[in-house]
Amino acid sequence: MRRLVYKKSRKVRGTEPERHKLHIAKGDTVRVIRGDDRGKEGKVLHVHPKVFRVVVEGVNVVKKHQRATSPQSESGIIEFPAPISAANVMLLDPKSGEPTRVRRRRDQDGTIERIAVKSGQPIPRARQ
Repeated sequence: MRRLVYKKSRKVRGTEPERHKLHIAKGDTVRVIRGDDRGKEGKVLHVHPKVFRVVVEGVNVVKKHQRATSPQSESGIIEFPAPISAANVMLLDPKSGEPTRVRRRRDQDGTIERIAVKSGQPIPRARQ
């Protein structure tokens, strides 16, 4: 018996999409390197590893027309940051503040530490 496959997306039903390994995490400060918002810096608000996208504060701000869901709530146009591709952002070096690539190193106790390629400084994880 053949598996059911959706024609438009060619995805097999019942399988979960793969999670991409991201070089950034929630709370990191990043700079946009490509796109309309090139050069802007901001804090990562949300990470979507299944679709390889991130939401950055103040970047890719879109307007949405929202209808009132109840008689007490207000309708109108709201602005919020939309997700952009994770390939279009670079993590900032903690020493110089310039965009840098990220290297990973495993410590003796087994924890993985992120290291800036430009300066060699460890990049601390943001605490939520």
